[in-house]
Amino acid sequence: MALCKNCLLPDIVPGADLDESGLCAHCRAYDPARAEADDREARRAYQADLEQSLVAARGSGRYDALVCLSGGKDSLYLLYKLKVEYGLSVLAFTTDVNIPKLAWDNIRRCIARLGVDHLVYRPPEAFYRKLFRYLLTHQEARGAVYTVSYVYAPLFEGDALTVAMEKGIPLVLAGYSPGQPEPERMVYEFSRRLIGETDWTPPELACCGEFDAQELARFWNPKRYPAGSRFPRYLAPFHAWDYNQELVMREVVRLGLVKTSRHASPVFSNYPINWLLMYSDLLHFGYNPYTPEFSALIRAGKASRTHWRIMTPLVNFMIRHKVLLGAEASRSLRWLELQPEDLRITLPRGAYDPPVSV
Repeated sequence: MALCKNCLLPDIVPGADLDESGLCAHCRAYDPARAEADDREARRAYQADLEQSLVAARGSGRYDALVCLSGGKDSLYLLYKLKVEYGLSVLAFTTDVNIPKLAWDNIRRCIARLGVDHLVYRPPEAFYRKLFRYLLTHQEARGAVYTVSYVYAPLFEGDALTVAMEKGIPLVLAGYSPGQPEPERMVYEFSRRLIGETDWTPPELACCGEFDAQELARFWNPKRYPAGSRFPRYLAPFHAWDYNQELVMREVVRLGLVKTSRHASPVFSNYPINWLLMYSDLLHFGYNPYTPEFSALIRAGKASRTHWRIMTPLVNFMIRHKVLLGAEASRSLRWLELQPEDLRITLPRGAYDPPVSV
């Protein structure tokens, strides 16, 4: 397939619209100076709020903040900055579902190096196995990565909010990079209304009849708390700070938070189920669903074009042929007792849409 000569966006991605010179529509419309100015202006407001929030949280209880720790480079670096640079008392929190061995190696190394408390929640595997099976056989129109990620993410985000409520922690902080999650869900902060008023149960799961009340109750619902309850704020500091993917990858190695540059790579530290999600989307759409996200970072100068020029076709080859790291797709199919032909798009766009920020 043809790729944008600037950001590597494939021509088959909807809206790519490569012209005769090889530039995609996004790059043609992109004004670096204007984008930088807009980004700087937005981040200035977020930075001011973040600094004030971190100062206000200090000394508010046993822990100033709960940090969601997945074992990826961004969450590790976030934990370091908050503990070392800001001097906060932090509780690292991990929902242990489908985390690979390499990411666990990162987590253990980082926790030991920083000397922070770490709480691990292990929900029943049977529930997630049932959930993944249902989602992959009933995908919405945007495919497997969107369907699973935007049901799975609200689950562990809700886990973090629940723990913060139990322990009286005023801030939940996540290592989302710019563009994560979907902007309609969050840019810098989940809205107060989203956290304090909205049931996060996905509509399709609530009405499909496959999940009982106890299973659906795993999703965040502030209505279970007494009237007048004070809920924590949920922030993404990398939306406020100047973010560069390559810099973060180098820093976590330099600081000794991970063992090698391989441990810092999102290719190696990602959830194993993600290889199956990418496999499904490559089958249905012909391109890797994460490519637009990385293309946006390349366009903005926040990720290395050379790195992803090499890694993207390599990753796609492994996925399509289910070899090396791509063999995780086969393992996940066996775990879920599914065949490739079971990976189906059956629902319209928006069937699983989580609540949006208001």
